[in-house]
Amino acid sequence: MSQDTASTENMDQRARRARARLRTTAFLATDTTAWVGGFIAAVWTRYEFQLPPGQFTRVAVIGVGAAVMYVAVAALRRLYSGRHPLGSLQEVQGVAGTTITTAGIVLLGLLPTTERPIPASTPLVGGALALLLMLGARFVYRHRRDLAMRPDVRSSTPVLLFGMGDAGQGLLRAMLSDPRGRYLPVGALDDDPDKRDLRVGGVRVLGGRRDIATAVRRTGANSVIFSVANADAALIREIREATLQTGASFKVLPPVRDLVDHRITVTDVRDVQISDLLGRRQVVGDLPLSTNSLTGRRILVTGAGGSIGSELCRQVMKADPGELMMLDRDESALHSLQMSLSGKAMLDGPELILADLRDDEGIRRIIRERRPEIIFHAAALKHLTLLQRHPGEAVMTNVWGTLSVLDACQDVAKFVNISTDKAADPISVLGYSKRITERLTAHAASRFPGTFLSVRFGNVLSSRGSVVTAFQRQIEAGKPLTVTHPEVTRYLMTVQEAVHLVLQAAEIGRDGEALVLDMGEPVRIADLARQMAEQAASSVPIVYTGLRPGEKLHEDLLGTGEFDARPFHPLVSHVTVPALDPMEVSGLDPYAEPAKVVEQLALLSAQPIGVVDGLVDIRLSSR
Repeated sequence: MSQDTASTENMDQRARRARARLRTTAFLATDTTAWVGGFIAAVWTRYEFQLPPGQFTRVAVIGVGAAVMYVAVAALRRLYSGRHPLGSLQEVQGVAGTTITTAGIVLLGLLPTTERPIPASTPLVGGALALLLMLGARFVYRHRRDLAMRPDVRSSTPVLLFGMGDAGQGLLRAMLSDPRGRYLPVGALDDDPDKRDLRVGGVRVLGGRRDIATAVRRTGANSVIFSVANADAALIREIREATLQTGASFKVLPPVRDLVDHRITVTDVRDVQISDLLGRRQVVGDLPLSTNSLTGRRILVTGAGGSIGSELCRQVMKADPGELMMLDRDESALHSLQMSLSGKAMLDGPELILADLRDDEGIRRIIRERRPEIIFHAAALKHLTLLQRHPGEAVMTNVWGTLSVLDACQDVAKFVNISTDKAADPISVLGYSKRITERLTAHAASRFPGTFLSVRFGNVLSSRGSVVTAFQRQIEAGKPLTVTHPEVTRYLMTVQEAVHLVLQAAEIGRDGEALVLDMGEPVRIADLARQMAEQAASSVPIVYTGLRPGEKLHEDLLGTGEFDARPFHPLVSHVTVPALDPMEVSGLDPYAEPAKVVEQLALLSAQPIGVVDGLVDIRLSSR
């Protein structure tokens, strides 16, 4: 820290202490005046506004004594030390309790005397008046300070908030306490009739969803912020459409499940995302999650630079691991990941591991030397169409790469293999290779003492190469949106949901299983394309291209013959996976003709029967 910076901070601290002393002095003077004035008013009204001779002096002296007593009791209770925020319920309780104590002491001092200097009712009535005056002074101070904390009308955007539940009121208060904020609430809307004419921080509820246009015209709001916690997509679409028709912009507060780790702030407000509008049921918030098993543990994430891997790293970091090791072959992805985690990317820490799953000896050495206790295996090639044309790449990365990691995991406590719904009754190279990794993981579960399991989930919204990302780029380039088939459907998840399931699996998964999340109803990709086209600035056509080799019209969550068992949670299925001996994948030839490699992968993804003439004899088992 430079000398100038330290000097500035010291000056700021001195200024804050000076302001605090001035405020304390002001309230001491106010409270003393309140007690003297309260006692005088109590006696004055007691004698019907005509004080006997010498009474004024006596009541003033006793009022000063009561004020001194109050200050002494308040000092013992640390009321003037900033123990409670000014004007808060806690401070009101403290001031009221101290007032009652002081009035009681003065009353007890008066009762035994036969010639009382002031009426015995004075401590009670005067104490009540003093309390009223002291609280009034504090509320005036709090009100003026709150007004000073509001955003500047000249530089902020007037907004309406739709939704005055806990989330909406929390956001409203956050906006009203940010003097440099970009949003100034000028009104609120809520469909609850009991909230009509409700005022929060001086901002009034002006109606419900049918009053959006009227409220925008009446207040001059430039934007409507949707702040209903965990609302369904139909309501978001309706409010968005009504808002855009008025010419105002539309923004949303993320669902409460995305804000559980911090208080709601103005920076949480964002533009609407396609996941907000899809109409799919998000169930991740219904899954209880404890990350206690990650605290203090050495954790390795492979494929850490990818969409799933990077979110995994962010969530694992919140669990305070003993060490988080992030492995990826993409140095740029590791650079971005470190920047997102720490705000800097020096690339010189041991937490970053630049390595390739295809380097069998290198992977074994890393795991042997770094000794991770928990491994989340997210590294894989995932683009279905490319792997369909280059199946040998799936062999070397997805199959052999996973096997390299598994073979080095004798001392690992938990291994979570990230799979896909395409591994259920697979018909593509991606599905075959990921099904094989599930079976190899099940085999490791039978050999090693730790827990080895897999997790299946659907397409991840906004991940690299996802359908949403592809549509966004087509819109930006002014190209038509390409959809394979009008009826094609996919299970869609947010990256937060996917990672939540992975962490859930680490908690409740059993050896050799594959865990599958109940993702609700699949989404028609044509509907998704239509939603994104409607958000585009200009007209965007939709073109149907036909299903490509390896693509299904509808994905399966469970394969034929797999039993849907949900022993621990009604939203998580536990599927038994048959083991596959690693020796059976060693005969794969990634450089053979693509059709031959695809055939080998398809056979290996099914149940093995035996070995014939040194070649793996795999037949599709009847299901």
